[in-house]
Amino acid sequence: MATAKRASVAKTNPAVKKTASSKSVASAKKSPAAKTPPQSQDAIAILRADHSLVSGLFAEFAKTRSGSRKKSLVAQICTELSIHAQVEEEIFYPAIKAALRDKELVPEATVEHATLKDLMAQVEGKEPDGEMYDAKIKVMSEYVKHHVKEEQTEMFPKARKTNLDMKELGARMLVRKEELRPLKTAQAHRTGVMASIKDAMGIV
Repeated sequence: MATAKRASVAKTNPAVKKTASSKSVASAKKSPAAKTPPQSQDAIAILRADHSLVSGLFAEFAKTRSGSRKKSLVAQICTELSIHAQVEEEIFYPAIKAALRDKELVPEATVEHATLKDLMAQVEGKEPDGEMYDAKIKVMSEYVKHHVKEEQTEMFPKARKTNLDMKELGARMLVRKEELRPLKTAQAHRTGVMASIKDAMGIV
């Protein structure tokens, strides 16, 4: 009897019907089917995020005094830089070079990558053994800062003015980063193991 009465009120009272409808809409919005916006795939935004991440890792290294933490941070820095550089060299740089008909920015950035890889090879997998180790990370940090400044103040603004589809370029870069991450992580582990063996055997 009470149920029938409520149904009758809902039929005759538009406000009741409107409230019920509003609750249904709110419920639909909260349902698991509603997805959050996907991660930005803009190519330049992705590269800027990489730069910020590595800058933060270098800053953390400068503050820590723990040898094990230093080694862990350097491993992460080298992995992130390695993935970043390879994605740029395989996807971003060729696209920018073609779009700008560039004969200077991309070649210089590629040479800087090669120098950076040499610096990384000097510390990757090595035990933090004092001031020389810290000095190498400091030099690497300053070199990365210089490289980032040139990209963000020169290359990226020019890239923005081209007709390149940065979303499409970014999507390809994200896919490649996901492919590279397990490979680079495994490579870093092997490098660390080999470095430990060499240290144990006294091999320089």
